[in-house]
Amino acid sequence: MKLEINDLHVAVEGKEILRGVTLAVDLGTTHCLMGPNGSGKSTLAHALMGHPKYAITKGSILLDGEDITSLPPNERAKRGLFLSFQYPAEIPGVTLSNFLRTALNNLRSEKLGVLDFHKLLKEKMGQLGMDSAFTKRYLNEGFSGGEKKRAEILQLLVLQPKFAVLDETDSGLDIDALKIVAQGVNSLQKERRGILLITHYNRILHYVVPDQVHVMFQGRIIRSGGKELAEEIEQRGYAFLQEVAA
Repeated sequence: MKLEINDLHVAVEGKEILRGVTLAVDLGTTHCLMGPNGSGKSTLAHALMGHPKYAITKGSILLDGEDITSLPPNERAKRGLFLSFQYPAEIPGVTLSNFLRTALNNLRSEKLGVLDFHKLLKEKMGQLGMDSAFTKRYLNEGFSGGEKKRAEILQLLVLQPKFAVLDETDSGLDIDALKIVAQGVNSLQKERRGILLITHYNRILHYVVPDQVHVMFQGRIIRSGGKELAEEIEQRGYAFLQEVAA
């Protein structure tokens, strides 16, 4: 089983952002996608999840061999695809607990009862060292940056998707929050999920070991390799990509 991206071209408001991205993420592997701001990383994440603003003009997205390129986001989620947003939305009036239970039951053929859900939620919150009072707060309302990312990782652990696309989940986190996020990602690795970890920096890779690292520049993946590629970027910065892309 794998998530396949084949020669994907994506435009936003008529402007082409992705110019032929090809990538395959097997179940049980972690791929890291790096690149400077404006290279197309977040565009790829939103296109994978089916955001209507991001028009796929060429290419395809396959999940377990099924072409999901034209499916709406909810159908992609039901098939096992998850997106952790770089800037999670606030939803006043909806508690984190109610949001998670509704989302989980929308993905299941058999609905999970209240008691069973709270048992599951307590277990997953324990993995992240989260206080139970956190679930009674309205979703992301008044959350700090670190709390929003913890809530995203909690959602990930509760929903248990086959493939998770994490769009700069490490952005703006202090070291303690970063370790908690990495702990959640590592939990998924142990459960043999497929992970596409999108990041601007190398620091999360001190806690999460990827199987492959890819570098995106000007809407294309221009280089792939192991963790040493991320270390090279940390040492040299992104300036050398002009030479690689030439």
